[in-house]
Amino acid sequence: MPETRSSAAEARDKHREFLFPAVMNYYAESIVLDEGKGLYVKDVDGREYLDFFGGILTVSVGHCDERITGPLKAQIDRLGHVSSLYPTVPTVELAERLARLTPGNLRKSFFTASGTEADETAVSLAQIYTGAQELIALRHGYSGRSMLAQSLTAHAPWRAVTTQIAGIKHAVSPYCYRCPFGLEYPSCEVRCAKDIEELIQTTTTGNIAGFLAEPIQGVGGFITPPPEYFEIAVEIVRKYGGIFICDEVQTGFGRTGGKMFGIEHWNVQPDVMTMAKGIANGLPIAVCIATDEIAQSFQKLTISTYGGNPISAAAANATLEVIESENLAANAETMGARLREGLEELKREFPETVGDVRGKGLMLAIELVKNEKEGDRTPDPESTLRLFEETKARNLLIGKGGLYGNVVRISPPLTVGRNEVDQAVAALRESFAAMER
Repeated sequence: MPETRSSAAEARDKHREFLFPAVMNYYAESIVLDEGKGLYVKDVDGREYLDFFGGILTVSVGHCDERITGPLKAQIDRLGHVSSLYPTVPTVELAERLARLTPGNLRKSFFTASGTEADETAVSLAQIYTGAQELIALRHGYSGRSMLAQSLTAHAPWRAVTTQIAGIKHAVSPYCYRCPFGLEYPSCEVRCAKDIEELIQTTTTGNIAGFLAEPIQGVGGFITPPPEYFEIAVEIVRKYGGIFICDEVQTGFGRTGGKMFGIEHWNVQPDVMTMAKGIANGLPIAVCIATDEIAQSFQKLTISTYGGNPISAAAANATLEVIESENLAANAETMGARLREGLEELKREFPETVGDVRGKGLMLAIELVKNEKEGDRTPDPESTLRLFEETKARNLLIGKGGLYGNVVRISPPLTVGRNEVDQAVAALRESFAAMER
């Protein structure tokens, strides 16, 4: 029998009827996506869009790339699932690859199905290894949906319940555009990092388990710290007995340009690292990787039913092979510079609306405000929503974030080329111009 497919209207109706209302969709009338290839996706009506959000920084090498789908299909036909109680070749090969790719002395991996689980594992590991319980996280940070992850998250729109996990303290974010101290870099002397010491001295026992931070804060709006931030912050954390947990869920695997991992831009080696999203081009897999010594401290029995699933592991191996062999981190740096130049031009052309341009590589953001030209940095989420409708009309998909919902997040697959970058910038320019008419 021929396949019967729902229309866009039917899919939207079913989404409203059968999914949690909290499962948000973009746009006044959501787009029902049906297929994708490379940097483009199509909706069920056949309309094509240039994808510059990549499934929230997840589609690293483009949609439905045969170099990923081929090994994936072969693995599905060979072995689907056995749980972490049995080693499989794709899983151990992935662990070996990660030990080679990650910075410093990170060698031992624990696989999970999501970034939330990876962060949970990392926090438990820090507490077990140090014997301390208290943990420093960052304001504007996002760690996931579990009770612990929501307690780590410092972003009210994403916190459905009050803090359930004790011992988590939130340091100020290195958010230069909205400095919590009202200072400017570099005359601020990176006070946001130095303030961590007083936070530890005044709100903890003085003996902490660790510091969990994203190199660039993703959901927070691609908040990018000043160059000295992590060296100062991590030195303080280690002074008080803590380890550094680097959350690379969004920044990992070439996304920030020129380096495989975001933290490598800041000359600091993590003790533990978490990663997900871009590792497998859309397949569900995440990792907590640690040094030998720290991993060895976890002595209790544990498993992850879906962690390191051979299908997801095969997709991850194939994805990382493409990223490495094609040097996509370098492409992210080159195309990111071109995209950044285009966004800076938009800031000059629309000086009232575009308040800030920030990020690294192909992880870039523009923050929309009421009137930057007159010094009014009041967040403008209404203009962000209007921009989304205008870019949708011009067949461009983008993302958003930030505490106030006023930050446009732009993160195309790492395979993006000059033509697609120029096409996206042109669509953004036309959209901003349409908003001013």
